[in-house]
Amino acid sequence: MINGKNIVIVGIQPWDIEIGSNCKNLATEFARNNRVLYVNSPIDRFSRFKERNTEKIKRRLRIKQGKEPNLIEVEPQLWNLYPGKIIESINWISSTKLFDILNYRNSRRFASDIQKAIDILDFKEYILFNDSSMFLGLYLKELLKPSLYIYYMRDYLIKNPYWKRHGVRIEPKLISKADLVVNNSSLYAEYGAKYNKHSYMVGQGCDTSLFNDLEREIEVASDLKEIPGPIIGYVGFLSSRRLDIELIKYIAAERPSWSIVLVGPEDETFKKCSLHQMSNVLFLGSKEESKLPSYIKGFDIAFNPQLINDATMGNYPRKIDEYLTMGKPVLATYTKAMEYFKDYTYLGKSKDEYLELADAALINNTKEMESARRLFGTSHTWENNVALIYKHALEVAKEKEISL
Repeated sequence: MINGKNIVIVGIQPWDIEIGSNCKNLATEFARNNRVLYVNSPIDRFSRFKERNTEKIKRRLRIKQGKEPNLIEVEPQLWNLYPGKIIESINWISSTKLFDILNYRNSRRFASDIQKAIDILDFKEYILFNDSSMFLGLYLKELLKPSLYIYYMRDYLIKNPYWKRHGVRIEPKLISKADLVVNNSSLYAEYGAKYNKHSYMVGQGCDTSLFNDLEREIEVASDLKEIPGPIIGYVGFLSSRRLDIELIKYIAAERPSWSIVLVGPEDETFKKCSLHQMSNVLFLGSKEESKLPSYIKGFDIAFNPQLINDATMGNYPRKIDEYLTMGKPVLATYTKAMEYFKDYTYLGKSKDEYLELADAALINNTKEMESARRLFGTSHTWENNVALIYKHALEVAKEKEISL
């Protein structure tokens, strides 16, 4: 446990992001026992112009003009900083020398805003926790001089075109500078270990309380009750970039007596695909988050038919924890990240293996297996996730004779 310390968080997702954020969950957990400053990423000049009519940019401009405070206490022991200085948009620059010069200048601007907030909050010594901000984060160790610098990887960003241009060169430098690298995937941990011996898999936190049907009375969704079983179901966004449409078609065609139930909004490719013409494939549409457990409750098998690509190969799918928390047999595509779940899930590497494993999941399910899945799924709390980060931070601090 790290108690009574100061933690500064920088990253690529602002506090006022409209979707869920791992880093915000971690910040809230850190703040249970420490003082935490969560720093939004600064506005870049291109975004200021392109998104000038959005409330996000309008608010930041009001803050820059002094019309609203830039440092806000979100809850006890947790503050959110809106940096005032605008940084230059430089990712389009092909020259590495020019990019590095301008990136250092951007980082100095960013660091000066952070330092002002640190002084106001009287953070004498602090841990700097960087959530994937590889460009602005490259020089923060030298500019801010934290007691301990932690780099957090939860996506393979250098496979993304935006980050790839300079990230394949810069991220390894940042990883090697960091005192500690923590990752939510074994794939990312192995990548980090190439440049820093202190690169560790710490898993992922998840609020599974909504899906704990031993503590809540969850009824099967009414629109599932008339669907013939067995039901092989998926809950989540139906994205053709992440889900294997051909695999779903193959399962439906080879097992016409099974009902393949897909719950969630569809992208355009899914909307136009031939799955809609298959009588045993049912699209139930988008549902409120609070209703999702009622659908999983009615599945005989919960599945995650991932495509294998740069977006998914290291991805920690939070839905797996949700499925397991409900004790369901889980069928998923084998990836390096999914090895973490191998003792509690069925992992297929081919279409034929998927069918074999689905048959096995339907035949072999027991109460003991359900209990083991529930226990594993519910163990992945934010509290346990942060405890692992603390454990490795204290180990590294001891080795480097850093006082925490």
